[in-house]
Amino acid sequence: MIAIIDYDAGNIKSVEKALQYLGKEAVLTRDRDVILSADHAILPGVGSFGDAMERLRGYGLEEVIHEFVETGKPFLGICLGLQLLFGESEESPGVKGLDLIRGRITRIPEGDGRKVPQIGWNDITIRPDSRLFRGVPDHSYVYFVHSYYLQAENPADVAATTEYGVHIDAAVESGNVFACQFHPEKSSDVGLKILTNFVSL
Repeated sequence: MIAIIDYDAGNIKSVEKALQYLGKEAVLTRDRDVILSADHAILPGVGSFGDAMERLRGYGLEEVIHEFVETGKPFLGICLGLQLLFGESEESPGVKGLDLIRGRITRIPEGDGRKVPQIGWNDITIRPDSRLFRGVPDHSYVYFVHSYYLQAENPADVAATTEYGVHIDAAVESGNVFACQFHPEKSSDVGLKILTNFVSL
């Protein structure tokens, strides 16, 4: 069973539908026991870093996420869920994130005709030994919606990168913690392959 962590963030249902399409049992929940008993957990979402952390804390989910990660079972952050895994974001100064991986969340700079937020398809450069992208061709296109981006502190954590005026760490893998800045559930067959890889871990 896959626990999709429900903290009233947007875009959670589409992750559930993608997993159901793959024939997987997925449960939207904020129940500690259900999350900790799951084989995999996913933290999706769109919205503001500060608001999201406030909701996670309000529901007592910050501790539950840390407990789940400590079990060693696979955990996946998607879009805002990736950003929340880090210690802080330029979007919400002074708000502490989950701090599970080291790095900085910074606003995408405007200029050269770039629109912020970045909305649309972009190709990614994939690290060859990535578990999350096993069998996914390098320079595959995936779907992004974001105004802030990750600069990971440890290059070894970076599973995929993209370019949008700046060099963006588009996905990370650190032990049993995985995350994508893009939306695999909206990235057609490539995204379904990534989700299949995650739930197969």
